[in-house]
Amino acid sequence: MSHPSGIDPSLVTGAWREGDPPGDRVFTDIGDLALDSGRTLPAVRLAHETWGTFDGSNAVLILHALTGDSHVVGPPGPGHPTGGWWETLVGPGAPIDTDRFFVVAANILGGCQGSTGPASLDPDGLPWGGSFPALTVRDQVRAEVALADRLGIDRWHGVVGGSAGGMRALEWAIEHPGRVDRLFLLATSAAASAEQIALSRTQVAAIENDPAWFGGDYYDGPHGPLAGLDLARRIAHLSYRSESELADRFGRTTQDDGTWAVDSYLRHHGTKLVRRFDANSYVVLTSAMDSHDVGRGRGGVEAALSRITARTVVAGIDSDRLYPLYQQHEIARHVPGAGPVAVVKSAHGHDGFLVEFDQVGELARELLQ
Repeated sequence: MSHPSGIDPSLVTGAWREGDPPGDRVFTDIGDLALDSGRTLPAVRLAHETWGTFDGSNAVLILHALTGDSHVVGPPGPGHPTGGWWETLVGPGAPIDTDRFFVVAANILGGCQGSTGPASLDPDGLPWGGSFPALTVRDQVRAEVALADRLGIDRWHGVVGGSAGGMRALEWAIEHPGRVDRLFLLATSAAASAEQIALSRTQVAAIENDPAWFGGDYYDGPHGPLAGLDLARRIAHLSYRSESELADRFGRTTQDDGTWAVDSYLRHHGTKLVRRFDANSYVVLTSAMDSHDVGRGRGGVEAALSRITARTVVAGIDSDRLYPLYQQHEIARHVPGAGPVAVVKSAHGHDGFLVEFDQVGELARELLQ
């Protein structure tokens, strides 16, 4: 595979590594974590950021999507390759108002921006790499519950999550209904669909077929499986945006060098991700999303969703082809008192939950008030 253009050829991973500037992260050790696989992940640490002041009852948990991290708000800088991914939704006077709420965002277990993941060191002091255990969404929430306990947060005023973050938000509200007052679910599902799993598996195959993959043990190599990660991101990004948006923005136009404009756009997003993410984490996290099924071991989806006691808003994007509206309608139908799905109008497809700040912000403000 060819190396992504514009990338340092010696780059192994875009992960945050020990010795890198911490930035705004705080690191909390939560101890050993029992996993659904039967394994135990030792000495787990979660990186997180907080905003506002905790008064005992005003905590709001924000759960990021697949390639997000704890840096919801703040500029890029040492330790943070990109700026906050939800800047206009969180802050003083914002819909998630940090003058009122104590906002917490943690990097997901298995991620690559400070929390324990494949690029972290194992008990022998070597990168976990390909030996990092498989995770489920429930494992990731188990880690977040332990973090909440360490922070002294017994109950969340609100739990907010979009896409993969919505999966974890659902698990929080189902498994720990007494700890979630309000629940905001954005562009997510009660269980991964066949198409979502198919897209995920194709992205994983792109990474694992990179000659530099080495079974996930590439950290001491000359470079990582960057071409595979780049290709995986391009495949994913197609599903994140809508067909009409791509047609309107790019059509059949070409650039001065003769390349298709839409191809250049996808290569740009692949290159951006390679600079800030880790291929192993991408495999671990997409595989965890494949495991998502709130009904597993709970008598089915309807029975699981009926456990939720939080005041709930379910929102979907009208142009989302990755998490289509029927999946949000299924959630809203079975969550007691959820009401109809709030449909966010957007040309941007699945990424509308990150782009349509006015519509999403209004829903968040109303729910959390």
